[in-house]
Amino acid sequence: EVTINYRHGLPVITLTLPTRSERCRFTVKPMVTTVGTFLQDVRREDKGIERAEVFATDGSKVSDATLMEVLLMNDFKLVINNTAYSVSPPVKDKLSSEHATEMEDIKSLVHRLFVALHLEDHQIRKERELLQKLDHLKEELLPLEQMKARIMDSADAKASRLLWVGLALMSTQGGALAWLTWWVYSWDIMEPVTYFITYGSAMAFYAYFVLTKQDYIYPDAKDRQFLHYFYRKSKTQHFNVERYNKLKEDLAEAEESLRRLRQPLHLRLPIQEINDKD
Repeated sequence: EVTINYRHGLPVITLTLPTRSERCRFTVKPMVTTVGTFLQDVRREDKGIERAEVFATDGSKVSDATLMEVLLMNDFKLVINNTAYSVSPPVKDKLSSEHATEMEDIKSLVHRLFVALHLEDHQIRKERELLQKLDHLKEELLPLEQMKARIMDSADAKASRLLWVGLALMSTQGGALAWLTWWVYSWDIMEPVTYFITYGSAMAFYAYFVLTKQDYIYPDAKDRQFLHYFYRKSKTQHFNVERYNKLKEDLAEAEESLRRLRQPLHLRLPIQEINDKD
């Protein structure tokens, strides 16, 4: 016969050892002890036990990794050698509210102790990993940053040159219209010409909007032309823009993680160690 009683809140399983023919008590911790650990304790107590297994009431075998807390929720069969015992765990009384509160306080205290003992080491180790990652990313980004700076300078120079060319063309057009108006023809003849030039310019601006879905605003147009030159130059210089952007995103993410990690870390480290790291 196998009996289960609760003493001081812990289940005590009492059974008869087959070789020694004596009753033996096994106190288990339901939330820690597994079925396999319990069976090992039984075999260790009686070396003559060759078979020790636990089955559910439907005949299925209970895994050794199952916690005793789960096993004790329902009836089960304990097989020792060739003898099967039907076990009916008693219904455990519900914890009083005060005892439950006390257990929660103990769990909270254990959690705080674990954090106090292990979190700082984990944070320091994580900080070192992030610093190594930052150094690696910066090494990869350094040649790309230099190449990007050269490409940006070239693209900006071309975009600025295009603006000056546009100003020169507009100045030339204004001078030509003035020369034709006052020295060659009269305003009566040149007025329709200027009208069609203005209408043609309006059509060009409208075509720009149709193609780009943007108004022709000078700063935006300059930025668009700058990007056009930048990507064309990047292609000829074999500058991988996608890889550069990915490295920059990883660098920003690592820096943000390091900043968030160091905020609680600086509150725990000694002053000398913090100064050495900075």
